[in-house]
Amino acid sequence: MRLLDSDTLSDASPGARPDAWPGTSPDPAAVDAARWAALARRDARADGRFVYSVRTTGVYCRPSCPARAAKPEHVAFHPTCADAEAAGFRPCRRCRPNEPGLAARQAEAVARACRLIEAAETPPALDALARAAGMSLYHFHRVFRRITGVTPRAYAGARRAARLAAGLQEAGTVTEAIFEAGFNASSRFYASASARLGMTPTAYRRGGAGARIRFALGQCSLGAILVAATEAGVCAILLGDDPEALLRDLQDRFPRAELSGGEPDFDATVARVVGLVEAPHRARLDLPLDINGTAFQQRVWQALRAIPPGRTATYTEIARAIGEPKAVRAVAQACGANPLAVAIPCHRVVRHDGALSGYRWGVARKRALLAREGARQGAQEGAQLEPELPLEASR
Repeated sequence: MRLLDSDTLSDASPGARPDAWPGTSPDPAAVDAARWAALARRDARADGRFVYSVRTTGVYCRPSCPARAAKPEHVAFHPTCADAEAAGFRPCRRCRPNEPGLAARQAEAVARACRLIEAAETPPALDALARAAGMSLYHFHRVFRRITGVTPRAYAGARRAARLAAGLQEAGTVTEAIFEAGFNASSRFYASASARLGMTPTAYRRGGAGARIRFALGQCSLGAILVAATEAGVCAILLGDDPEALLRDLQDRFPRAELSGGEPDFDATVARVVGLVEAPHRARLDLPLDINGTAFQQRVWQALRAIPPGRTATYTEIARAIGEPKAVRAVAQACGANPLAVAIPCHRVVRHDGALSGYRWGVARKRALLAREGARQGAQEGAQLEPELPLEASR
């Protein structure tokens, strides 16, 4: 999840001089035609690009203003609010063109709510956050989820878990870290500790000390492969060219864990994972997974597992499938954070034009996996994205 601030707001500053609408055409007639079209549609995308004044009322408005349309002979266009005011017009009190647009105001309100959540020792009540944002409870909940991709409660839980993970490394005791992270009862934390951390909190605090992580390094047709598992399930499937680099990746995550390699009874698990890599269109990994991710990442990874072999989906389609059509960039970031190659099939996600985009383990491996599956684009053609297997609870 990403904290919003003024730098991420989509609307241009009201006083700034924007580029010509819709582009930099040297033809004034073409620019005016585009402005008229935007005005007729009340196109919010044109807000911040220009304003228009109405001679009979003496006011100027943003293109999306819901006021009754004026007669064309009474309308004039101005590049900026300052130009309109210099011509003797005052800002409309309804659309407030000299202030940030609705999207910017909502983003600022959500950013303030995120900071309140982060600063609070215990998660603030939803109605308190809504009042601080100046919205009704239901409207605030909907706007918060649309902008951040998660609910206020999930955001608070993720931030609290992050504070706990950091605090376990620094606090004098585990109990101290639990209460400092905002849990009002240690029993509430311990009920979900393994799901949040993949091991006991004491082990996590010690960099994995006391936790036993079995692993195996090997070779498959895509190069080196590392498979690792805690007691909860498979926690890493890494691909690469250098086996030592894969092992360092695992060691960096849990520097003091007991890494146990070469165990004969782990060979069956490794064989099933390698079988999935070699034949992703036929094999299915019916093994428990132990993964650590935010609430939003969990939703994305759940949707990825719903893409059947032989199909692909675009980042936009995944965003729609999880109910967040505007979170395309966040979906791509969640795909890049996936620690379980092939088991969570982020290789089945492509660009909107069908081209292969970045892949954590290399585009060549992505191309090879899709070729084995005989992939064709359109994961949602004729089928809903339904999870094959449930993931572990959100961490």
